[in-house]
Amino acid sequence: MLEETTAFLQQRKDDQPSFTYEIILVDDGSRDNTIQVASDYAEKYPSLDLRILAMEKNRGKGGAVTQGMLCGRGKRLLMVDADGATQFSDLEKLEKALDKVEKDGFGVGIGSRSDLVTTDAVVKRSFIRNFLMVGFHTLVYTLGIRGIEDTQCGFKLFTRKTAQTVFPNMHVERWIFDIECLVIAQLQKIPLVEVQVNWHEIDGSKVNLVTDSVQMARDLFMIRLNFLLGLWRVKSEKKL
Repeated sequence: MLEETTAFLQQRKDDQPSFTYEIILVDDGSRDNTIQVASDYAEKYPSLDLRILAMEKNRGKGGAVTQGMLCGRGKRLLMVDADGATQFSDLEKLEKALDKVEKDGFGVGIGSRSDLVTTDAVVKRSFIRNFLMVGFHTLVYTLGIRGIEDTQCGFKLFTRKTAQTVFPNMHVERWIFDIECLVIAQLQKIPLVEVQVNWHEIDGSKVNLVTDSVQMARDLFMIRLNFLLGLWRVKSEKKL
């Protein structure tokens, strides 16, 4: 994934000399040699603006993404999973869509896999997995986000102002963090746009279908309840 990302960004820079970028790799307390591999890669390509953020303890996907976004220095910040399930080249789709809806420097481009629900990648999944997926999307529609068909795709583009508003206000650090992120954006009336992206399923998912589904449902209720009761409030924009 790192090589694909680097190649795409370098080609973009060759085509647009004024284009600048940084890559922030967040290691969420892993026990493998991720940091060493990334360090070796950065040493091999010294001109590459690669920053490695090593978390001492595992904080979950949401915690890792939040910390990475808080460290970002760009005008736009892309959140992307490291498993390569999405194609980095789809960034251009998000950029074009975000250009159309961005208002006063605010906006979010959301990668979506909703057009894949009838493809073999989904149809061939187990019954229980598809049942839980449908149940989760029903809960999201009822308690969380409306108007967005795929809230969980790990490919989202934020303007800097949006990142400054959303991520300092995050509470949830596990799988459901995408929902809170978009809830905050909608509460602040930040424009959202959903874009179909290329995606393929990667084996080796760390999601436990039963326990994680229950936890995600609980977190979703907690997010809605806390914002509804005013226990969680969105603080004013912070400068990063």
